[in-house]
Parts: sequence; C-alpha cells; structure tokens
Amino acid sequence: MLPFEFIIIGKPVSHQTKDKQRLRDWKAKVRHVAENHWPHSNPLGDSMQVTITHYYDAPHGEEGVPDSDNIVKPVRDALNGVVYVDDYQITDFMSRRRNLNRSFRVKGMSSALAEGFCAGAEFLHVKIEVAPDPSELN
Repeated sequence: MLPFEFIIIGKPVSHQTKDKQRLRDWKAKVRHVAENHWPHSNPLGDSMQVTITHYYDAPHGEEGVPDSDNIVKPVRDALNGVVYVDDYQITDFMSRRRNLNRSFRVKGMSSALAEGFCAGAEFLHVKIEVAPDPSELN
C-alpha cells in the first residue's frame, strides 16, 4: 500500500490566491491525478508521513515562485477521501522547493520522480509513507 508517490505537472496554486476558480481547478487536477494513480478503492485510515517537493523553473531568480507553505494546503485538501480519510492523519510532514535549473544527483530514483524530470516542466512530487512510530523518535 505505502509508500505511494506521484507527480503533478504544472505550477501549483497558492491557497492564498484571489482567483478561487483557479484554486478549485488546481485541487481538482491534483485529486484527479491522485485517483488515477491510487491503487486502492478506499482511502487508508492510518497515520501517514507526507513529503511534497516543488520542482520549479526559475532560471533568473525566484520571484513568482510561490512559498512552499502556501502550496501544500490545496494538495493536502485534494487528497482527502482519496489516499487518506482526512489530513488529520498526517502526523509528519515535509515541504521542499528545488530549482530545476540546478544539477541533481538522485540515488534510487523512483519512476514517478523520473517521470517528473523527463516532463521538462515544473512539477510537484508527492510521496506518502507510513508515519514513523512516535515511540522510536528522538
């Protein structure tokens, strides 16, 4: 079941956008991609760890690149009822940004991440795993 990962091609939409239709369209796109990749008929009820990495294209600076904390809420909301029952199940979360105009060395690249790099466009990589056991954390 887990880990589960997928990519969404395109520039993510911030939950703070004034264009609410664009935000609804983005959430629908994320949900649609997740549903097409999710191998189960029902969402899981377990605690989860989620990592969202925004691979953005900014060759001349980062103006116009949304803050990572503003792009994760629409993604987390879109996955409600698909991968997990509700995003309260996310006990561990990481959000990252990476400029596609840099070099990367990736060991053990997943097919989902390879698909994103081969797309030649900005994308989000979403990885969902079983949450670590809190009794084993330092």
